[in-house]
Amino acid sequence: MRSWPAPDPSTLPGPGALPGRGERVHLHDSSSGRLQPAGPERGTATLYVCGITPYDATHLGHANTYVAFDLLQRAWRDAGLDVTYVQNVTDVDDPLLERAAATGVDWAELAASQVQLFREDMTALSVLPPQQYLGVVEAVDLVSGAVRELLAAGAAYRVPGTGGEPDGDVYFPVAADPAFGEVSHLDRATMLALSAERGGDPDRPGKRDPLDPLLWRVQRPGEPGWDAGELGRGRPGWHVECTAIALQHLGTPVDVQAGGSDLLFPHHEMGASHAHVLRPHAQPFARLYAHSGMVALDGEKMSKSRGNLVLVSRLRAAGEDPAAVRLAIVSHHWRSDWEWTDGVLATARERIARWSRAAALPAAPDAAPVLAAVREHLASDLDTPGAVAAVDAWADAALADAGSAVDEHAGDLVRRTVTALLGVHLP
Repeated sequence: MRSWPAPDPSTLPGPGALPGRGERVHLHDSSSGRLQPAGPERGTATLYVCGITPYDATHLGHANTYVAFDLLQRAWRDAGLDVTYVQNVTDVDDPLLERAAATGVDWAELAASQVQLFREDMTALSVLPPQQYLGVVEAVDLVSGAVRELLAAGAAYRVPGTGGEPDGDVYFPVAADPAFGEVSHLDRATMLALSAERGGDPDRPGKRDPLDPLLWRVQRPGEPGWDAGELGRGRPGWHVECTAIALQHLGTPVDVQAGGSDLLFPHHEMGASHAHVLRPHAQPFARLYAHSGMVALDGEKMSKSRGNLVLVSRLRAAGEDPAAVRLAIVSHHWRSDWEWTDGVLATARERIARWSRAAALPAAPDAAPVLAAVREHLASDLDTPGAVAAVDAWADAALADAGSAVDEHAGDLVRRTVTALLGVHLP
């Protein structure tokens, strides 16, 4: 699947882009609850961010996640690392099929149109593209091969059909992984509740354990399906798709496995267990699990199921500057839950205008401390509010002292710092 275009290389961090080099990044690990190094000290860092299910356009919750881990890529590159980034697209799944049926649109056409809109949104928000951007449809052979491996290893089983359902759906027994539960550290009651809420089927008859996740769904009438040898014609379950793609294109351990906080369980827990069984000598699946916060609207988490969405594409169509949308996002800490309001966007617009006026001055206060502060904040758990505050302080001082400052290059350095490290383009 085609990714989206990369931003202009001259605007990106890397050798020679900014004076000096960034610090080693430390991130909060959702599994351990501790701040720990993210990525190696030198060489290549690997990142897997779970992608969209394309039955609706990109909302601010999506944008919050992909901007957060774009900041990680930028900080890594500024620290001298190469980055290998992989992202999937769940372009066949129940929510997509349900939306297509409800709207009378072919499911594949719906998926393609929403993926294209996502590409446009990511381009507008200056998000660096993944090197591998894979839809499930194009990876069915890869994913079904992983399911067959699990079946051959005795780490998968078939469930008989009941109530008119066909026989043969394949499930993963969570008991097959001795480390199951060590990613999320949740108690069983919480796991069961979240499984029911987040795409699982704990009440499915015939399962060995209510928590066991689906690996392969046998084709039902009216649903798409693919031939997969002894698995029969059908389609992959959700969790195993990410595992198979990550193992193929990144190997283990992945430096950072990332997504929204609602993916910690069951998605990342189950995906790790699949990987542990498929590659028992290459544990852990990920060195660090990073989860971005949720964005709310009118007091509730923004989500497709609730329909309380602020869509990036609609903001763009209304003439909003994507840089202001991005700055509104990075003004909040990536792990925090926050609420989108008109005031949040208005503040970002005003901030961009103030930064631009300061950067355009013929001379301004020394900007080297601004670059150092932004780097320091990003290296400490991607503390963008601290980085934004550092730029704010410089801009306020520059505008207050207009005419008395002597550094002719300060505005250019701040502009390059904001563009390269925060991904915010000033007019």
